[in-house]
Amino acid sequence: MRQLLFTVLALLAFATGSQAQTNNKNTKNMKTTTLTKADFLKKVADYEKSPQEWKYLGDKPALVDFYAPWCGPCKALAPVLEELAAEYGDQIHIYKINTEEEQELAAAFGIRSIPTLLFIPMEGKPQMSQGALPKASLKEAIDKVMLSK
Repeated sequence: MRQLLFTVLALLAFATGSQAQTNNKNTKNMKTTTLTKADFLKKVADYEKSPQEWKYLGDKPALVDFYAPWCGPCKALAPVLEELAAEYGDQIHIYKINTEEEQELAAAFGIRSIPTLLFIPMEGKPQMSQGALPKASLKEAIDKVMLSK
C-alpha cells in the first residue's frame, strides 16, 4: 500500500509541470496494441538513434505495459487496460510489450519487475510504475500525468 501511495504521489507531482491536453472522447472502441521492438522504435521512441535523449514520437500520450503471459498480476491488469483503452478512446495510446518476446526492449528500459507501466506524456519525461495498480489509480495517473486534467 505504501509503494502504491508513493507511486501515485510521484505521478501526481510530475503532473503539475505538464502542459494541458485537449479532452476528446470521440472514439470509444479503442483497444490496447501489442508492440514489437520495431514498432516501438517507430511509434514510441527510437532509443537506438538517440540513446542519450528521450524523444517521444507519438501523436498523443501513451501508456506502455511491460508484461509476461505467465504473470498473475499482468493477467489481472490486462482487462483493466482494455477498459481504459475503450474509455479514453482516441485521447491516448495503450501499448503492451511482451517481455518474453521482446527481451532486448525490456532490457533497454531496465525492466526487472512485471508488470511495469511507462506513462508517456506529450511533453516532459516519461514516468515508470511497477506493479498492477487499481483502475482508479490508473485513471488518476492518466488524467494528471498524461492529460493534465
